[in-house]
Amino acid sequence: MKLTPNLVLRFALELFALYSLGYWGYISWPFPLPGVYFMIGVPLFAAIIWGVFRSPKAVIPLDPVGRALVEIFVMGAAAFAWVSEGNWPIGLAFGAVATISGVINGRAEITHEREAD
Repeated sequence: MKLTPNLVLRFALELFALYSLGYWGYISWPFPLPGVYFMIGVPLFAAIIWGVFRSPKAVIPLDPVGRALVEIFVMGAAAFAWVSEGNWPIGLAFGAVATISGVINGRAEITHEREAD
């Protein structure tokens, strides 16, 4: 698959999602414990789930519906993290951009898979 502006945007969205989950863990829980566990553990868990199921070279490749569900889970959790902290404009903007980018990417992936067959 060729590098496109949407793929660059998606990479930035993935990094921002991991940051958002870490920020949520830092803000939402008492520091130092369990705050540190959530600050490190939640983004780490999301990155592992993304790498195993959603990345281009996934260990366990999924069909388009499964990939969409993993993406909805990770990006939705990041958007919810902002909304739950009272920063709903950031959460809504992130959710909207992630949704549009995800739909565009999903369509491109399905087209690419059909051409490969």
